[in-house]
Amino acid sequence: MNSLQTNIIYNEDCIAGMRKISDGSIDLVITDPPFAIDFSPKRSNYNRIAGRVLTGYNEISANRYYDFSLQWMKQVYRVLKDSGSMFVFSGWNNLKDILNTLDILGFITVNHIIWKYQFGVVTKRKFVTSHYHCLYVCKNDAKRKFFPYVRFKKNERKTNGGSFHYEDKEDVWFIKREYWSGDQKTPTKLPAEIIKKILQYTSEENDAILDPFLGSGQVVVVCKQMHRRYIGFEIVKEYYEFAKERLENGKYRIKSNETAFSEIGQPVLFDR
Repeated sequence: MNSLQTNIIYNEDCIAGMRKISDGSIDLVITDPPFAIDFSPKRSNYNRIAGRVLTGYNEISANRYYDFSLQWMKQVYRVLKDSGSMFVFSGWNNLKDILNTLDILGFITVNHIIWKYQFGVVTKRKFVTSHYHCLYVCKNDAKRKFFPYVRFKKNERKTNGGSFHYEDKEDVWFIKREYWSGDQKTPTKLPAEIIKKILQYTSEENDAILDPFLGSGQVVVVCKQMHRRYIGFEIVKEYYEFAKERLENGKYRIKSNETAFSEIGQPVLFDR
């Protein structure tokens, strides 16, 4: 089986695409798969101007979410190196399918991270959901990469005496969503700061990073800035073209307020 080239993204179904990747050739997977919650990306309660949200969001029905998860994660398990890891993001609605799939395929859970963001959709009959799950898993716990002091030195202290690196490695992450006011956007995207943090702790320069569900291309854009090789798949043509333009033209945001790669990771707000 011939491995696909890195530093290229592909407009195709990720399951078919990953079948072309050689066994054990990927160092790290970071991905945010479809929600399977009958998601409407242009709804007004997502605090968006609908005309700026790219169309074509490809949803998965809840009754086939487990089979869908099994298919794509089976390919991920095959292409990961023994030293490789995966970070998969999920809402709570179909989290059980993600967890069951990971167990069945033999992934080892390293951490169950909670990403706490600054707002959620307003509710009337239940509590507001303002967090996201992130499963950090690997194939071989003894071989996986992790660099504990890459962001803060071991003895680096806060003014109150607390440890910077301890706080940064806690499994609840308070990272704000980004607002892309006035710019084009896909309906969902991870903050650059989350991707940067994962890359720093669990990968090195020139590692091969895979995102099976590219969306706006956040993962590959940050990978390019941080000198990681990347490969990704996006089935929606409009999203693929959007991600490709960001990569090829060196733009973080497209349209009225363009931001260069050098600004990725700076404190910004965003909508999702």
